[in-house]
Amino acid sequence: MISYEPLYSTMKVRGVTTYKLVEHYGLSRSLLDRLKHNKPITTVTLNDLCNILKCRVEDVLVYIPDDNKKETVD
Repeated sequence: MISYEPLYSTMKVRGVTTYKLVEHYGLSRSLLDRLKHNKPITTVTLNDLCNILKCRVEDVLVYIPDDNKKETVD
């Protein structure tokens, strides 16, 4: 599972609010809802967030392995 929990810490450190993301940077409220509920986003959106926040991908999201699924490596 992908979690966007690091995004909110990064936003706090950078002084960027969700209001500012919508009003100043033009992100949609539906995108913020997707992030809040850990739903998929595009790599373009991920790139935009990193540009806005001047951060790395790891500062926006984290991968959390599903415990109930087997890992497969080919």
